Amino acid sequence: MATSSSLPPHGSQDHPPNEINNIDPIWMSSRTARQIYALGEVEKDISRLLSLAAQSMALLSLPQTDGPEDDLPQGAERSEKFVDVANEYFERLDAIHIAIRSSLAHIRQSRIAPSAINAPPLNFIPPPLGVGLPSTDAGGTARGERGLQEERVERDAWKGILDALTKIKQARDKERVEAAARSTGS
Repeated sequence: MATSSSLPPHGSQDHPPNEINNIDPIWMSSRTARQIYALGEVEKDISRLLSLAAQSMALLSLPQTDGPEDDLPQGAERSEKFVDVANEYFERLDAIHIAIRSSLAHIRQSRIAPSAINAPPLNFIPPPLGVGLPSTDAGGTARGERGLQEERVERDAWKGILDALTKIKQARDKERVEAAARSTGS
């Protein structure tokens, strides 16, 4: 079972080496972040896998059923193309299998509690800007319907307000001290 901290093998066969350098550094910041990135790549691989399956099915169909826009090869070339597509399909399937097993091994090794990865409750609709902190009531009205990103924006806004007010207070205190020094000096 592969538990390497590098990107899974499917990442190297689909992407040129210089593309690995174009990955946002946040995805390389920790082993967990790399695993999440790898799962995102698995998702892309699954869509490619489905595309290959559709292409294989089209190549297996009778040539008489091909439409003019299908642009499928004929004769022996069709069989060779099917073999190539089928080989790529099984290579991709194997890479997906290894990546998922690697991610599961990471979850087991990290000892992440199963309750932390359970699915959300039935009929759960996430807020538009992401999932926020859990509320104390069933309806979610105690904390509002804001997402985590909205909570962060509000927190940063309040920090900015506090910083601005602190600077204003310091400037006024300085003015008072200077005014008091001028009045006692005159």
